[in-house]
Amino acid sequence: MLYYSTNDHLERVDFETALLKGMAPNYGLYMIPRDEIPRIPIEQIEAMRNKTYGEIAFDVLSPYLLSEVPASDLKRLLDDAYHPEKIPTPVDHVTGKTYIMWLTKGPTYSFKDYAARFFGRILDYFLKKRGVNRVVIVATSGDTGGAVADALYGLESIKNVVFFPKGSISEGQRRQMTTLGGNVYAFQVNGDFDVCQALAKQILGDKAYAERVFGDPERFTSANSISLGRLLPQAVYPFYAYTRVEYAPEGLVCSIPSGNFGDMMGTVIAKQMGLPIKKIICGVNENTEFPDFLETGVYTVRPSRKSPSSAMIVSHPSNLARLIDFYGGHMYDRRDEKTGQVVEPGIIDIMPDMDEMRRDIFSVGITNPEHYETIRDVYERYGVILDPHGAVGWKALEIFLRGRHDTPSVVYETADPAKFPEDVKKAIGITPPITEGMKRQASMKERIFTIDGEPDVNRKGMFLSERQIREAKDKLGEILR
Repeated sequence: MLYYSTNDHLERVDFETALLKGMAPNYGLYMIPRDEIPRIPIEQIEAMRNKTYGEIAFDVLSPYLLSEVPASDLKRLLDDAYHPEKIPTPVDHVTGKTYIMWLTKGPTYSFKDYAARFFGRILDYFLKKRGVNRVVIVATSGDTGGAVADALYGLESIKNVVFFPKGSISEGQRRQMTTLGGNVYAFQVNGDFDVCQALAKQILGDKAYAERVFGDPERFTSANSISLGRLLPQAVYPFYAYTRVEYAPEGLVCSIPSGNFGDMMGTVIAKQMGLPIKKIICGVNENTEFPDFLETGVYTVRPSRKSPSSAMIVSHPSNLARLIDFYGGHMYDRRDEKTGQVVEPGIIDIMPDMDEMRRDIFSVGITNPEHYETIRDVYERYGVILDPHGAVGWKALEIFLRGRHDTPSVVYETADPAKFPEDVKKAIGITPPITEGMKRQASMKERIFTIDGEPDVNRKGMFLSERQIREAKDKLGEILR
C-alpha cells in the first residue's frame, strides 16, 4: 500500500518512508487513497468480539503493514504495545444504550498512549533495520507530549523534542514530559498550541536546516497526529468499542472529543473499512471552526479560545486537511515562499462533498460552563467522574440524541480526571484520586527548555514569529548535536 501527500497526489511512498519522513513534501500530510482503504468483512469484525485489544489491532492494521513488516514481527510489536496489564481498556455501560470507552489507563493516563506506543515501537523497528537515528518532533496541547515522551524514553536510536504552550497545560501533563530527562527534551513555548504546532511543522519542513546542522536532511520526523504512524492505530478504537457494546447491527454512534482531529479521522477511516458506524460525533469546545464550517460551508480560522478541555484548544486542526481530502476537497496553508511561515491558514481551494460529510459527521461546540455542568450532571446521575474532555464527548452525544440514550453509542473518554483536579473539583466539589504515576512525578525534578521569543499577534490571532523560529533552531542545534 502506498500513501500520497494531501498537497501532491502524484507522490506515493510506502509506510516506512512516510513514517520516517513524518511530514510529506510541501508541508502536506500523508494520506491513504480512499478507494484503496482495505475493507474488513462484517463476519471478521464480529469474530473480534472475543479478542484482546492487541489482537484486534493486528486485524485492523495488518492490511496496511504486512507488505513491509512480517506478520510475526507485527504481532510481537502490537502484543507488547497493547499488553492488557500495561494498558487495559474497559468499556463500561452507563445508561440506556450508552457506553464509555476508557482510553485512560495507560502509562500517561491518556488516549494518546495507544497511538504513541505503536508509533514508538514501529519507528524503532524500522530505525534499527536501517541502522540510523532520528529526532522526533512533537507539539502538544496537553496529553500528546507526555504519551510520546513515555513511549520514546530510553530508545537509543531516537531523541524526542516536545513543544508545549506556556501556561496552557496542567502541571500533571507538564511533568509527564519534563521529569523524564535522558533523550526527552521538553520546550515551553511562548504562545498557544497553534504556535507550537506551526513551530513543529517549520522544523520538520526545513530540510536545509537539518542538512546544515546535522548533516542529514531526514534527521527530523514527527510524532504528532500529522504522522501516519499516529493516525493509523487510532482506527482501532472504534473496532474495539464495537466488540464490547451490545450488538448494534444498525451501526454504532461514536462520540469523540476532538482537538487536532486524529481520533476523529481514525474513526472516519474505520467506517470506510466497513465498521458499522451510524454517526461520528465530533465534539469540540468553544473553538468552533469545524462545526461552523459544517453548517455554513465557510472555514474561518479565529484566535483560539481558552477552555477547560485544554488539549482541545485548537483553532486549526492539522487533520482537517486529511478529512477535507477524504471527502474529495483540498485544504492547505498559504506560506511565505522564502521563510515557509504560514501567512494564511486553512485555505480550501477545492470544496469537499459537504452533503456526504454532513451525513457521516455531526459536530457541535460545548461552552466552558457546559463542561462543568456535564461533569456534575453525569456524576450526580450515574456516579461517573468525567474529565473535561470526556465531558465534551458526553454532552455532544446528548445533544445529538436529544438526551434519549436509545441508540447504541460510545463516548471516548480520553484523559484521567486526576489530570484536571481543579476543574473536576469545581464541578463536583471532589478532587479525583491521583494516579500512582502522577504521585511519583509530583516530587521529581523537572528539566525545561524555553522558547522565550514573542509570537506575532494580529486580529486573526497568535502566530509563530521569525524570532521564535531562529531561537528554536539555535537551541536545537546546541542541544541535539
